[in-house]
Amino acid sequence: MADKHKILIVEDDKYIINFISMSLKKEDYDYVIAKTCGEANALFYANRPDMIILDLGLPDGDGIEIIKNVREISKIPIIVVSARQEEEEKIQALDLGADDYVTKPFYMGELLARIRVALRKSNQIPEEKKEKIFQCDYLKVDWEKHQVSIDGKEVHLTPMEYKILKLLIDNRGKVLTHNYILSQIWGSAQGVEAANLRVFMAALRRKIEKDPGNCRFILTEIGVGYRFREATE
Repeated sequence: MADKHKILIVEDDKYIINFISMSLKKEDYDYVIAKTCGEANALFYANRPDMIILDLGLPDGDGIEIIKNVREISKIPIIVVSARQEEEEKIQALDLGADDYVTKPFYMGELLARIRVALRKSNQIPEEKKEKIFQCDYLKVDWEKHQVSIDGKEVHLTPMEYKILKLLIDNRGKVLTHNYILSQIWGSAQGVEAANLRVFMAALRRKIEKDPGNCRFILTEIGVGYRFREATE
């Protein structure tokens, strides 16, 4: 039997701690709890968890510092669960290496879904052994042939649209900020307007989404960026 995933919960609100921990226990996850930045750093090194669920507002500091510290040595998924709703806060956390951002109050079902997505992503096989064909519902991408098809019918993407789609699929389930996408596609976010990205994204959606007004694949995280939805979401 495979070992259980261990999750480090970093949260100082006892009601939210109970809410999250009880739900994780029902889903058969192991967990440890830290209520301060100091405890979080100590438990991270002592337990080597598979994931961190992180509040940003902690009694002895800012959770942003935990993201920085963890990312110096580890790529484990970090899901921020915070009452902070400012776009700048979300963008900062994601740009520093958080994998996802859930705003309080939240539905536990949504958080559990995002936990599953993040853990699957972290357990993916190396790039050279990945599947040659990506299939999700009616969308199919043949990476070797650079072909994209909807319901078996090939659709033509421009080179830029194809690069954006590949970046989103390679990071499916993870929120990608505007700056991250711009830097990955154009080489730098400097001098490239987010408005240009919206134009390309709208064109891409028209080609791969059956209902661009109710997207199946490419979700907008308002003010932050985009996320490619997993098949199981």
